Amino acid sequence: MFQVEKVTQETVQWIRDWFDANGAGCNAVIGLSGGKDSTVVAGLCVEALGRDRVIGVLMPNGVQPDIDDSKAVAEFLQIQHYVFNIHDAYEAMLSQMTVCGVEPTSQTVVNLPPRLRMSALYAISQSKNGRVANTCNLSEDWVGYSTRYGDAAGDFSPLGGLTVREVKAVGKHLGLPAYLVDKTPSDGLCGSTDEDKLGFTYAALDCYIREGICEDAETKAKIDHLHKLNQFKLKPIPAYVPAKELL
Repeated sequence: MFQVEKVTQETVQWIRDWFDANGAGCNAVIGLSGGKDSTVVAGLCVEALGRDRVIGVLMPNGVQPDIDDSKAVAEFLQIQHYVFNIHDAYEAMLSQMTVCGVEPTSQTVVNLPPRLRMSALYAISQSKNGRVANTCNLSEDWVGYSTRYGDAAGDFSPLGGLTVREVKAVGKHLGLPAYLVDKTPSDGLCGSTDEDKLGFTYAALDCYIREGICEDAETKAKIDHLHKLNQFKLKPIPAYVPAKELL
């Protein structure tokens, strides 16, 4: 049984301890997408550090249809926030690829915005005495549903050990707006929901992660394949280390 109160308290303390060791007095800088994960991370950081040490960054790529949800998070938590539109940088990057003779693939186009957003977060973080929050959850990480050096990056990860179901429980325990915590997850990049792209539900994935049960063989095969394929995203960069006798 998931003990939401205890897990929430321990996560809040973990954030405090992490900042004491890795940035005493620094601010938590969070990209606010308007989805459950960034909303819950922001709520946890406010509990841990106080609203005066939490900074939200809204990063539309031109027009973001649900940007009001991102604004609602900042207003509900009463945190300082900035709107940083990445569209000009996005268009400039694609334009320069064409200039140098490289045709962007569809995957390049999809993954460029989250990488630009992470650059924006670190630029603001370094200018505002900050540390960047990673907002990925365990379910996403398990199947590699993130962009390497994009939303998969960050300095600390409060939700990295929690499934989607558990993140929602923490959000509700914190008293965050239910419509944000229960919002249908999407990547905000190509108009599809997470579950549409993955080909299975988070409920099925969470059950498999926590209980080792997946009754549908096809779904189990997909999860196992994605988990194996994407494990590299969670590991340090492999480095060649010469044998001592060669040095």
